Amino acid sequence: MDGEAGKLLASGRDGDIFEYGADRVLRRARDGRSLEHEARIMRYVGARGILVPAIREVRANGTEMIMDRVVGPTMLAAVSSRPWTLARHATVLADLHRQLHALDAPDWLRPLPDGGDRVVHLDLHPLNVLYGSQGPVLIDWTNAARGCAETDLAQSWLILAAADTSDQGFVARASGPLKRLFAHLVVREFDRDAVVPYLRPVAEARAHDRHVRPGEVRAMSRIVDREERRVARRAAQG
Repeated sequence: MDGEAGKLLASGRDGDIFEYGADRVLRRARDGRSLEHEARIMRYVGARGILVPAIREVRANGTEMIMDRVVGPTMLAAVSSRPWTLARHATVLADLHRQLHALDAPDWLRPLPDGGDRVVHLDLHPLNVLYGSQGPVLIDWTNAARGCAETDLAQSWLILAAADTSDQGFVARASGPLKRLFAHLVVREFDRDAVVPYLRPVAEARAHDRHVRPGEVRAMSRIVDREERRVARRAAQG
């Protein structure tokens, strides 16, 4: 299918989504990087039961990807319009983690230092989940890698609970108490203590991300210190 991009629908930190005909969208990398790898992992997880936008074409030397348009609100929009359903959406996010981490990661997927062998998304939060006609669709696979499920959970935990309120993402559109409650509701579906050792390496890696603001770095540090102290107290109590 040939054609030009239509109006801008959404912008992320490293890419833009445009209308492309009546029922498709065009994703374009803002820095000109190739999206071939992202398309490959989307096809891999999509073939194994994870709902992702269907990819129709990767073109322009890999810098543009044509996908089916998912009609439906983001999880963030759904929470914002009906905040009393927060727990239900947290369960959906936790289930997405479970489904994804049940998959063996292919050898060609970037390995994390944690040595894990699961498919991890590393950006699983309410702006990257769309409620389509078939169920929750997971988008933005830029950071996908091969690693431990706990690293992915730690990443979501810190994204939800520590992001700077001056940021233009999830936290800019949700109150501090709401986002912290959302993080708590997601994490409580897993072994919280098992995730805690992964918080510090994730926080340290995020601190070197140019997109992460100083307020977020400080908030992550507080969360890591608090959780490590909590686990140490429990261990001391036997």
